[in-house]
Amino acid sequence: MVVSRRSFMLGTGAALTGVAFAPSVLAAPGASAAGGTPSWLADSVLYQLYPQSFADTDGNGIGDLRGIIEHLDHLQWLGVGAIWVNPVFPSPLTDAGYDIADYTGVHPRYGDEQDVAELVEQARKRGMRVLFDLVAGHTSDQHPWFLDSLQDDQDHNYIWATPEQLPEDGSLPEEFVASPGPRQGAFRKNYYETQPAINYGYARMDPAEPWRQGVDDEGPRRNREAIFQVMDHWLRLGISGFRCDLAATLVKDDPGWVETSRLWGELRERVAQSHPEAVLISEWGDPETSVPAGFDADFYLPVNGPGDGAPWKSLWHENPFFGAEGTGTAKIFVDAWTTATEKIGPGRIMLPTANHDSANRLNDGVRTPEELPVAFAFLLTWPTVPSLYYGEEIGMRMIEDLPEVEGSAGRQRNRTPMQWNDGPNAGFSSAPADDLYIPIDPSSDRPNVQAQREDPGSLLHFVRRLLALRKQHPELGTRADVQVFSDGYPLTYLRGGRFLVTANPRREEAAVTVADERLAGARPVEDSGVRVEGEVITVPGFGYAILDLQG
Repeated sequence: MVVSRRSFMLGTGAALTGVAFAPSVLAAPGASAAGGTPSWLADSVLYQLYPQSFADTDGNGIGDLRGIIEHLDHLQWLGVGAIWVNPVFPSPLTDAGYDIADYTGVHPRYGDEQDVAELVEQARKRGMRVLFDLVAGHTSDQHPWFLDSLQDDQDHNYIWATPEQLPEDGSLPEEFVASPGPRQGAFRKNYYETQPAINYGYARMDPAEPWRQGVDDEGPRRNREAIFQVMDHWLRLGISGFRCDLAATLVKDDPGWVETSRLWGELRERVAQSHPEAVLISEWGDPETSVPAGFDADFYLPVNGPGDGAPWKSLWHENPFFGAEGTGTAKIFVDAWTTATEKIGPGRIMLPTANHDSANRLNDGVRTPEELPVAFAFLLTWPTVPSLYYGEEIGMRMIEDLPEVEGSAGRQRNRTPMQWNDGPNAGFSSAPADDLYIPIDPSSDRPNVQAQREDPGSLLHFVRRLLALRKQHPELGTRADVQVFSDGYPLTYLRGGRFLVTANPRREEAAVTVADERLAGARPVEDSGVRVEGEVITVPGFGYAILDLQG
């Protein structure tokens, strides 16, 4: 597994394996331990698109905002409710835009602020909302804030150590970078050396590190205000909220994330006062911590949270439940989701199959295309908020051995251009192939949107039907309960007392017993050849079914 340099470790939670699980009704709608009612996001489906790779309209080989606008009809047809756009801000692009040089501008390669306004307007007309990335923990070393900080040793926007505070032997503390001048000393980075950490203070002081400032010192207080102003700027332009990058890392040396939670709680309160419909999604990976801190939802990720990403990895990556050999288990995910949902309430946990970072695509070179539908049958009927990464709906492949671009560090394998048709560059761009941001999937049988739209039996149509089913029936959403009959093969559960879902991602068939007299009259809503004989349900390899027990 290639781990992004931007991945972050929060420590492991309690062990998840070996815990007994009894079938029960979970997560009934209503009270939330985190307080408040889940936002509109709880009833939506998020679609993440990587703007560089989605659609190019000016022929330079790099996707742009107009490309997103011109393909909103696809997203509306598909049935998603919100789109998350990775950073489009001015940047020297040492980390593909996560090194921001201007928080309130737009990089010319994507367009301008008017394009953002049109994107928001056109999305709203189609019943969709737009979310941006909020990279609050660091800027680019080309941001005016940092350039000013280089000129003024009394500037505390960043974490600086003076020459007197540094080791006498000339070494630098971990995560510190020597000043490029004229300011003397060293600054603390976040990940790449081009990403100086914004100073939100330290939760506790340490005489051995005299550069530490408290969270309520002038610099940290000023930075909290500055980040709120950034959020307010885009929200006033019509953005509906933010996915907050590396949300757990803002305050340094913060055991239990007490001060980090206080910071986000303050921002959440201010945002709610001015923009009550706006949502904040954290890249934290630990919903039990992040949601009480003020976030509307959080992702299960390949890192952090219970078992250091175990809920996500156990489904998709490390001896995954969704694997043809059938040696994995869904119990790790089910137990973690159950525990978290009982604490924070429904509609707060987001589940991606893939993303732009270290969460690999479903079609990862191990799974075959025939294994993908059963994964979506689960993803779109379990009471998490689904997060679809662009191209997953057609089964785009993860491509190895691609050239690194803009600090991708292996992550380019998840960032190949969207495949719209079977024309040159798969319809992504009119540029010469050598000028593309990342090379296109070279396979002659690569999937594409046009071909799958013309094929009613395609993965694309299957995903679309599931999204429509989820929208039509609240029993399949996040607020309805779930009763689990089997967390092995096949994973089998009842949603909202009505829809029985069974999913068998292994190669061999599997059977489960469900004692429900309604099975005899159940109506198959989606079915890949499942057999029902009395109380026994037999599911073929890579099979699934959604049965309406109300007939």
